[in-house]
Amino acid sequence: MSESVNLPALGESVTEGTVTRWLKNVGDRVEVDEPLLEVSTDKVDTEIPSPIAGVVEEILVQEDETVEVGTALVKIGDGSSSSDGGSDSSGASDANAAAAEAEEPEAAPSTEQEAETPAPEPTEPEPAPAGQTQPAAPQAPSAPPAAAPVPAAAPVPPPAAAPPAAVPAQAAPAAAPAPASAPSATAAAAVPNPTQDGAASGYVTPLVRKLANEQGVDLSTVTGSGVGGRIRKEDVLAAAAKAPAASAAAAPAAASGPFVAEVSPLRGTREKMTRLRKVVAERAVQSMTSTAQLTSVVEVDVTKVAQFRDAHKAEFLEKTGSKLSFMPFFALAASEALKAHPKINSTVDGDEIVYPETENVSIAVDTERGLLTPVIKDAASLDLAQFSKSIADLAERTRNNQLKPDELAGGTFTLTNTGSRGALFDTPVVFLPQSAILGTGIVTKRPAVVKVDGQEAIAIRSFVYLALSYDHRIIDGADASRYLVAVKNRLEEGNFAPNLGY
Repeated sequence: MSESVNLPALGESVTEGTVTRWLKNVGDRVEVDEPLLEVSTDKVDTEIPSPIAGVVEEILVQEDETVEVGTALVKIGDGSSSSDGGSDSSGASDANAAAAEAEEPEAAPSTEQEAETPAPEPTEPEPAPAGQTQPAAPQAPSAPPAAAPVPAAAPVPPPAAAPPAAVPAQAAPAAAPAPASAPSATAAAAVPNPTQDGAASGYVTPLVRKLANEQGVDLSTVTGSGVGGRIRKEDVLAAAAKAPAASAAAAPAAASGPFVAEVSPLRGTREKMTRLRKVVAERAVQSMTSTAQLTSVVEVDVTKVAQFRDAHKAEFLEKTGSKLSFMPFFALAASEALKAHPKINSTVDGDEIVYPETENVSIAVDTERGLLTPVIKDAASLDLAQFSKSIADLAERTRNNQLKPDELAGGTFTLTNTGSRGALFDTPVVFLPQSAILGTGIVTKRPAVVKVDGQEAIAIRSFVYLALSYDHRIIDGADASRYLVAVKNRLEEGNFAPNLGY
C-alpha cells in the first residue's frame, strides 16, 4: 500500500515550484519530517519534508521539472513493491547520492564581523556537473570487494583443501601492499559514505572535503550541524580549531612556499541558471530600468559603539545566547531613523506615495543558492538583543532551506552588510517595491584628528561607511542626506545602554 506526497502550498502567492534536487532515491527509507527533496519557487528555495514514514517506491516528478501546487511528487509505501530490486536500488542510491553531493555548494565561512550577520557576497560557484563526477561513484564500493573474498571463500566446502594452501600464498603478498591500503582507506574517507554521520544523502560537498583536507580534519569524526546532519564549512573549521598544534605546524609550511591561487572547478565550464538566479536577475533589471537610482555615502565614527560592544559582548552572550556584532547597532539606528524619515521607508503606487505604518526591514542573506532577503517585522520596536536573535535566526534558517516563503514578503526597507567580506562600501541595488537600501561597509581602525580638551590631536578611531541607494523618483538627495545624518548621529552618540534588552 503506497501513498502519494504532493507539492504543498509554499506561500499565499506561490502557485508552482521546480524540483531542484531529490534527497532520497527509490528504495530509500524516509522518516516523518525528514527532507525528501528541494523545491525552488519565485520566492524561496526550500526542502519538502515527508509527511509519512516508509520507503520511496516511485519518483513522479524529475529534477528541473516545474509543477503546480498539489501535484503528486513521489509515492511512499512499505517497500513491498520495490523489494525485488532492493539491492540494485541501494547501489543506485549510493551513486546518485554521491552525484547529488557533488552538485551542492557549501555556504562561505563567516567572518567575525558577520558572526551572526548575513551579507551579500559572491557565492561560491557550484562544482562541476554531476556527469563529470559520477565516474568516482562506482569506485567507492571498490574497498568492500577487497574484503569480500575472505568470507566468500570460507563457506565453499569442495575446494576446502586447496584454499588453505592458497591462502598463505596470498597472505604474504597481501602483507606487502598493506601500507598501500592505508592511503586508499584515507581516500575513501573523503568520499561520501552512507555509514558515516553527516555523509548520508551526499551531504559532504567537494568544497568541504577540500577544506577538511587542507585543515587536516578527518570528516568521519565530525558531526554535521546542517540539515539532515550535513557537514558544513563551519563544522570543519570548528574541528580544526580544536587541534591548534596541527594547524600551527601546518602554517609555517604553507608560509614557506610560493602563493598559489585556488582554481575554481567551474573554470572553463558552463552551468544552467537556477530558478532563483533567474528571478533575481529579472527583478534587478526591472528595478534598474523602471526607477531612477543613485547612492549617497557618509563616513561614521563608530568608536563609541566599538567600545560599548567590547564592554558588553561577554555579558550579552551569557544573558541572551547571541553574539553582539556591529549589525544589531546598525539595524537599530537605521530602523529608528526610518520613523523620522518615512520617505526612505515608502513605496510608489501609480502616482501615489505610500507610507507604511511599520518599518519592516529586509536583511540581505548570502546563501549557496543566491541572495535572499528575509524580513524583520516592526523592526523599529526592537532592542539589540531582539535584533541579534532575529538576524541570527533568519540567516541560519535561510541558509538551511528552512525559511517560510511568507517570511520573505512585506519588507519596506533593506539592510545589507557589504563589509563582511572587506568592502569599504558599494552601491547596492534597490529592489521594487522598496525605495531604499542601506549598505554597511567594513569597520576599520585608522588615525584621525579629534579634539581633546579643546585641542586637536591624532587618535586611533573606528570608522565605517554607510551607503544609501534610493529611488530618485520620490526621494531627493537632501532626503537621503538627512536620513544618513540621523543614522550617523545615533551611532556616534553611542548611547545604547537602554537598548540592550536585558
